[in-house]
Amino acid sequence: MINQELFIDMGLSQRTKNGQDICGDVFKYSQIPGEQRLVTVLSDGLGSGVKANIQASICSTMALKFTTENMEIRRSAEIIMQTLPECQVRKISYATFTIIDTNLNGQTNIVEMGNPQFILIRDEEPLNIPHKDVKPEKWENRDLRFYDFKIQVNDRLIFFSDGISQAGIGSNKYPTGWQADTCRQYLVKTVKARPELSAHELADCVIREALSKEKNYQAADDMSCAVLYFREPRKMLLLTGPPFEHSRDAQCAKRFDSFDGDKVIAGGTSSEIIARELKKEIVLDTDSLSHNAPPASKMEDVDLVCEGMLTLTRVAELLESDYRNETFSPARKMIEIFLRNDIITFLVGTRINEAHQDPRMSSQLEYRRNIIKRIAKSLKDKFLKEINIEYI
Repeated sequence: MINQELFIDMGLSQRTKNGQDICGDVFKYSQIPGEQRLVTVLSDGLGSGVKANIQASICSTMALKFTTENMEIRRSAEIIMQTLPECQVRKISYATFTIIDTNLNGQTNIVEMGNPQFILIRDEEPLNIPHKDVKPEKWENRDLRFYDFKIQVNDRLIFFSDGISQAGIGSNKYPTGWQADTCRQYLVKTVKARPELSAHELADCVIREALSKEKNYQAADDMSCAVLYFREPRKMLLLTGPPFEHSRDAQCAKRFDSFDGDKVIAGGTSSEIIARELKKEIVLDTDSLSHNAPPASKMEDVDLVCEGMLTLTRVAELLESDYRNETFSPARKMIEIFLRNDIITFLVGTRINEAHQDPRMSSQLEYRRNIIKRIAKSLKDKFLKEINIEYI
């Protein structure tokens, strides 16, 4: 989502409770481009596993539908609470939730029921946002918190499940858990030390820090952290494949050189064209040598130079599954560059590479165009990136 001044960078990181196959926290979102609006919901189902996931899924689906359809937020919260039963033993709701409704003009509405209070960081400091507490008459054990305020450029909005705030609970060092206040201190320290962090990177940092409080680095409860980072957009250009006509090599190189943002080259022929036209040297990156993937190279003013089809295919696979399980590799580095940027342009060469037409090659080596479409779809649908694809 973007206008001339503001981009909403959204990141999510989760860990499932140790011993469970499915997370009991559910995160959903919906973009409404015509209104330049983003609605996000984080719901935490009671307990863990399948039952918790079902309750959280019901809660988050209802919350998302009601909010995007502009139902009055208090009314929608009451319907959700009426639908979700109360645990007869613990006398609490079967699911908690945080609903955030924001747009690119900065107007933001938030309602919380049961989840830890969100954290807003502005100018590298936490900001206290006034809120209204409501105790519904029908549900004495459920409190609602309502917020109505304006987001500013460079604000970071962080919200999480109680698996974060209660990390390490019962231990000698954290008898009552990590706690939201201590988490707030960690977030401020992290942002001050690394102000360039993207939403995804900051969410991952919170999860890793919470896990460090747990015994054997294993989550004692489902953990979820989501971040919305409101900032000016960052741009990236990826060049893969040579232009259809040799006569356009110089033009392609000039455009690549003048691009203001992160730059990536995927493909040996592509890197040779850029090096030749711009009179730059390609140097093997010995630190990237691996038995599992072709090595990367280095070139002045280029963030990543790597092999083409194999690496792009691996990137597509990781984005469609879980890239966090990938150890250091050119594919992982490319994904990290993708995720720290907002507007991503692909320059896709259309000159036929005869090697990729060999029927003996693995079926995983799809044509470059189809691989780029797969990558673009994941970046757009899962990570809210603005995507431009140009064929040259």
